[in-house]
Amino acid sequence: MYIFLLILTIATAIGFQGWRTLLNNFAIDVAGLNGGEFGLIGSIREIPGFLALFVIYFLFLIKEHRLAALSVILMGVGVAITGFMPSFMGIAFTTIIMSFGFHYYETLNQSLTLQYFGYSEAPIVMARLRSLGAATNICVGVAIFAVSGLFDYKEMFIAAGACAILGGIYCSFQDPSSKEIPLQHKKMILKSRYWLFYALTFMAGARRQIFVAFAVFLLVKKFGYSIQDITILFVVNNVINYFLNPLIAKAVNKYGERKVLSLEYASLVLIFTAYAFIESPLIGGILYILDNIFFNFAMGIRTFFQKIADKKDIAPSMAVGFTINHIAAVAIPVLAGIAWMQDYRIVFLGAAALSAVSLILVQFIDHELKMKMNL
Repeated sequence: MYIFLLILTIATAIGFQGWRTLLNNFAIDVAGLNGGEFGLIGSIREIPGFLALFVIYFLFLIKEHRLAALSVILMGVGVAITGFMPSFMGIAFTTIIMSFGFHYYETLNQSLTLQYFGYSEAPIVMARLRSLGAATNICVGVAIFAVSGLFDYKEMFIAAGACAILGGIYCSFQDPSSKEIPLQHKKMILKSRYWLFYALTFMAGARRQIFVAFAVFLLVKKFGYSIQDITILFVVNNVINYFLNPLIAKAVNKYGERKVLSLEYASLVLIFTAYAFIESPLIGGILYILDNIFFNFAMGIRTFFQKIADKKDIAPSMAVGFTINHIAAVAIPVLAGIAWMQDYRIVFLGAAALSAVSLILVQFIDHELKMKMNL
């Protein structure tokens, strides 16, 4: 299962990082989108995440690992056709195709990892996969930087999408499943004792969307970052994350989820506040890198859930979790886009406030773990 997830993670990283690196400049320079339109694209991108709940029902028809491979193929198709549609409607259409594949794979990836690996193994496996994803992102960034003057957007989108499609096709013919793993419930699971997981997941989705939708947009719009600048930033970011992810996993095992997540959210309060007031392109890039580093700490939410969950609840709960994560994610980019048109600082100060709420919530983690032990 580790090799299977590794291949799909690399394929997903190539497609998504290629799309992510190219999209901001493509949307501004070619399609001519403004902040409000780009915020709406951000909301559209998160609709499939909101609908991740339906993964549960697809599992009646197809095995979990095979659905993961097909999801990567779908994502690749969405990436590959993006360059053919340089308009708001075109980007919205290709984004939703890409996003269905991406979000369904991420749901299944998390589910399979938590099912197949133990409490101490799961954060290590998550970290290794994220590090390999970061290494892949570096290669994608170097490749885009090298060919951006030689090929147009259409050709680069096709190349990134094709790599994802090929990886998904290969894995669709593999069977890494084990009969020793408990069969998962194929229905929606909502339990009151999972309330903290739901709350943290909701808040993570809310503040993440501001980062995903507007951090790079700020760098391009306010500071004039070129596609080469964005590519360099992504490469530097992924080099750092390649080495840090294993350390984060070890920190989760050594210090526990509460301390690790507390560090994440306390730092994000400061980072998002700084986003609102910076005037230096260099500091903006540094904040983006720091933001990405702390984003990786979110594995603690999933490992916390693994410790309190019934084994048969993992797959449906990951799907429910993704839907909860994207309830706010669907609405916030649109609202933030409107706020951006008034004053972009409102967007980042709002994210700081959301991070502060998350910081309060994570203080209940140890209590919930003790409650699980007493059941």
